[in-house]
Amino acid sequence: MATATAPAPSRRRRSANAARSARKIGLGLLGIVGMLATWQLIPTLGIVSPQYLPYATDTLANLFGEMRDLEFWRNVGRTLSLWGAGLAIATVAAIVLGTVIGLFRFPRKATHTTVEFLRPIPSVALIPVAILIFGLQPQAGLVIIVYATFWQVFVQVLYGVADIDTVARDTARSYGLSKISQFRSLIFPTALPYLMTGLRLGAAVALILTITAELVIGIPGIGSQITTALTVGDWLTVYTYVLVAGLLGLIVNLVFRFVERHALSWHQSVRGEEVL
Repeated sequence: MATATAPAPSRRRRSANAARSARKIGLGLLGIVGMLATWQLIPTLGIVSPQYLPYATDTLANLFGEMRDLEFWRNVGRTLSLWGAGLAIATVAAIVLGTVIGLFRFPRKATHTTVEFLRPIPSVALIPVAILIFGLQPQAGLVIIVYATFWQVFVQVLYGVADIDTVARDTARSYGLSKISQFRSLIFPTALPYLMTGLRLGAAVALILTITAELVIGIPGIGSQITTALTVGDWLTVYTYVLVAGLLGLIVNLVFRFVERHALSWHQSVRGEEVL
């Protein structure tokens, strides 16, 4: 009896995708090895004194030692908690305001100048104001995190909602679709790719501002550990926590890219990457 087999093009496509993924992983690992080797050579060759740029091997060894300390994970947890809270607040506010403003012409035109004025303001410029209002508390850091992250998501949602095809919108209205049906079948699918891009960018910005707030305001977390180590001249610990911050940024980016690819598996941008 003949058995059903997968079409040859499907097998070739899966093999090509697997090979492409393996190549990307290999190149990524090669880049990491190259960076660590360069880092190791700089103090070895005396370009920078090991006192101010510890060897990569020493920094990695210190990192593994820190990972056995419960306080290390508490600091990582504090940083991620503040990051998550800021990202969540900014995302909810951006989705609500971006959808309402983007759907209607009058609020979109009325707020255009205000948005273009507020968006370029560096969030770190708000640190003195945040400290004045909340003191040296996590709420002060939350203000600058939410402010910076909000614009990353808000602008993308605004563009996504405004990108709805007018013919599709008129067709939905002519068929008498309810507002909820229009949102579910037309507005949400159109705006989702923009939203996912905004979330990915916002997550990275939120992490940067979280570390910045901990550095400047003194909020407990990775940033405050860097400041404390810098104060006592413990450069090995400084670079260890800088490395931790970089690893967190890499993990956040990979997680959000994974979510984006699965949420947009139906979208041509993701399907096009799989075909290429």
